[in-house]
Amino acid sequence: MKTTKPYRPLPKQLYIGMSEIEGNGLFTSESLKPGLELGISHIKYESGDFHSDYIRTPLGGFINHDEKNPNCVAYECGKFLKIKTIKDIRLGEELTLNYSLYDPCKNYKCSDDN
Repeated sequence: MKTTKPYRPLPKQLYIGMSEIEGNGLFTSESLKPGLELGISHIKYESGDFHSDYIRTPLGGFINHDEKNPNCVAYECGKFLKIKTIKDIRLGEELTLNYSLYDPCKNYKCSDDN
């Protein structure tokens, strides 16, 4: 019998919980180090059907905004926006990022680039 792994909408170390910032947020079930790639948050889809030309994944749909002290950053990688940690994040801490993407490629290189 062939088995497949069940689909996980979030990385294994993240879960959705009640946020003090706004509604639900993303939290970590283990400590995370800076530079950890968390995955794809948005997929570019220029159909004109969406106000931003991006479709959010669960990762992008639940991470909350923190303008002053975000612990993650979003950056472009081809047709995707990806998220990675930028500082140590403690067990149970909420993941946040600054939603403003003024120059998303400035300091980050897509892991697919050589």
